[in-house]
Amino acid sequence: MKFPAPLSVLALVLLALVARADAATAAARKPNILFIFSDDHAQNAISAYGSKVNQTPNIDRIAAAGARFTNSFVTNSICTPSRATLLTGQYSHLNGVPAFNRFDGSRDTVAKHLFDDRGVDIAVLHPMTRGIMPDRHLGTAIASAHNDMMVKRWLEHPEFGDRFRGTIRVDPDDIAGSLREIAKYKDHPRVVQIGIPLQSRELYGKPQFWPLWEAAVEAGLPVAAHIEVGAGIAFPPTPSGKTLTYEQYQGFMSLNYLYHVMNMIAEGVFERYDGLKFVWADGAGDMLTPFIWRMDCFGRPHLEQTPWAPRMPSDYLPGHVYFVQGAFDGPGDVEFAGEWFGFTGKDDATMFGSSYPHWNLAELKVPSAFSAEQRDKFCWRNAAELYGIEVPAIPAPTGGSR
Repeated sequence: MKFPAPLSVLALVLLALVARADAATAAARKPNILFIFSDDHAQNAISAYGSKVNQTPNIDRIAAAGARFTNSFVTNSICTPSRATLLTGQYSHLNGVPAFNRFDGSRDTVAKHLFDDRGVDIAVLHPMTRGIMPDRHLGTAIASAHNDMMVKRWLEHPEFGDRFRGTIRVDPDDIAGSLREIAKYKDHPRVVQIGIPLQSRELYGKPQFWPLWEAAVEAGLPVAAHIEVGAGIAFPPTPSGKTLTYEQYQGFMSLNYLYHVMNMIAEGVFERYDGLKFVWADGAGDMLTPFIWRMDCFGRPHLEQTPWAPRMPSDYLPGHVYFVQGAFDGPGDVEFAGEWFGFTGKDDATMFGSSYPHWNLAELKVPSAFSAEQRDKFCWRNAAELYGIEVPAIPAPTGGSR
């Protein structure tokens, strides 16, 4: 069994999984192991191993609470080859990466993880690019290269292609380039959405983006906004600046969709483009309820001032605004989980997404308070309807919050 997976494919993120919900029930809970893979940390660079050059107090603290390996060996000590041995479980002479050469792409690692181990039916891929580029033409060139790779190596793969769906990546700063990419792939039967960064120089309700949204509607493709990574222009995750820890970043960054969605409503984007569907792919859909209540409260007395958006703000949510939800979202397995899921129409707009290969969002858990209909919508039905994917109904598991 062969499957093309170049090293860059590890940056692919599954935005929505039309998953078999019963697969999680059968899977045994695995131990929580945090594996930190740092680069260029030789033994003489860590003070826990007696280094007189560097002081590494945080690493030393981990060592003091655990174990130090003082007589250990590695399969390959070079940067890229060492990672290849971990990804494949093979020696360097077998995995084809003995030195700094190209990773052997003829592997089925991702397909095995998703379709065999996790019981996924259909996986929607969202390629990550390199962040917001200062040169919009460079941004489009990178997106175009990712699109070409995704279509040729994944969506058109002879064995697994029919189980993958893809996301066209575009650079919203380059409208002309984005329209070319949409025109190129919009008729591909396995392309199901358009991908843009959550980070943006301007709010997505602004008129300069309207041609892109119009093209998405004409192509019949949803638009998915996802936190971008890489070496591009980085904006603070909060209006007040950068966060101190990764936990804070995770907590705050996804909330930036609120600024976009509220601006798109106020600017009349959903009124202008009735068929526009936006997927916010980093969770935090829980926060939509209090913010849209607030927007309704302030907007009700002033609707006459926005004739281009004459309806109540919350009226623009159904059929326009969708969320991908992972393990960090929702109130958990509590008795009011089903009721909370129904507020603001979230149960019709939320889809499970593993964010594979990210460990922290991967596990599918369905609160026991969900109704059978809510469970089906969350696990597969909402995604299947949004992306036009035909999958059979899966019977609900009995008992538990899986």
